[in-house]
Amino acid sequence: MTETNEFRQEVRTWLEQNCPDSMRSPHRSDADICWGGRNFTFQSQDQKLWLERMAGKGWTAPAWPIEYGGGGLGRAEVKVLKEELARIHARPPLISFGISMLGPALLKFGTEELKQQHLPPIVRGEIRWAQGYSEPNAGSDLASLTARCEDRGDHYSLSGSKIWTSYGDLGDWMFCLVRTDFEAKKHEGISFVMFDMAAPGVTTRPIRLISGKSPFTETLFDQVRVEKNQVIGELNQGWTVAKYLLTHEREMIASTGLSSAGTIPVGRTAAHVLGTDNGVLHNAMLRTDIAKFEMDERCLELTIERARDEVKAGVSLGATSSMFKYYGTELNKRRQELLMSIHGNDALHWEGEKSHEGRLARAWLRSKGNSIEGGTSEIQLNIVSKHILGLPG
Repeated sequence: MTETNEFRQEVRTWLEQNCPDSMRSPHRSDADICWGGRNFTFQSQDQKLWLERMAGKGWTAPAWPIEYGGGGLGRAEVKVLKEELARIHARPPLISFGISMLGPALLKFGTEELKQQHLPPIVRGEIRWAQGYSEPNAGSDLASLTARCEDRGDHYSLSGSKIWTSYGDLGDWMFCLVRTDFEAKKHEGISFVMFDMAAPGVTTRPIRLISGKSPFTETLFDQVRVEKNQVIGELNQGWTVAKYLLTHEREMIASTGLSSAGTIPVGRTAAHVLGTDNGVLHNAMLRTDIAKFEMDERCLELTIERARDEVKAGVSLGATSSMFKYYGTELNKRRQELLMSIHGNDALHWEGEKSHEGRLARAWLRSKGNSIEGGTSEIQLNIVSKHILGLPG
């Protein structure tokens, strides 16, 4: 038996013994997602237990070094773990911007002190992170940001605002792009800082969307204290960190809605809702659309997996993340359109227990925002055309 097969058997045995039965099904709604954090309320004891057990193994961040709370697994082992989790339809034990975005930046640019302070609590789901990037006049042109972080001797003082902060009202800490040199060129004089959202001077205001929900906030800073040891990378060189983190954010958005991310496959949903004749859907057109979608979905999953292997081997992801972000965004919109078609008129219900308070309609509307967040689709296409296809600008 090879080492990989031995590890697979070890993982399979451990999961059978430690993954609660109620955690062996895809997320049905946002309430099923475990975000962690100081104020997070677990939906069930099983949800809490599943997080604790996976975090105890370091498998909430399986590729991170053991000394920072991670699993210390190699590329082949991480693949095996993901395959075995998918085999039993296990839910992700933790969804965290700390894992998908901040962590990679900290591992690459952070000091040993910052890694030891922040990475283990992220793995354990103890701190929920928010991202402070976009501003009212600095969205796609992010380097135009104006939030001022001024030197006050033993600390910095931050004033300004951010907008479209995902779950800013629920975050414990924020990683934030700020301007620390006010005379430098646009892409210079920017620093990447972190601070506690409970600090005096931080205010959040929910932004209500057409879906009726408020996952985004406007975040205001009024002389917020930022400690000098909470800067990632060099002072005034935060744009380098920001670009690196953006590649991970775009890959995360690209993965939204993929079956491998814990959502119920579209074909399975159609079979459950519409029924089949000897395993075949009656509606030939819908059947064809679902087949095309699931083939495209699988192609994207495999391409992202290949890119992750290349990154771990030292190849820069670079502009490829923009390709993933654009294609993943369009794929998720197709998913939501198919789900609306499958459920028919029932999917249009906006309120009521039967429709889970309009879950399908609200998710369909929310999917349109994927083409804006993390850089608009137009920006991604510009990057792909210039840096991947080499077309004249």
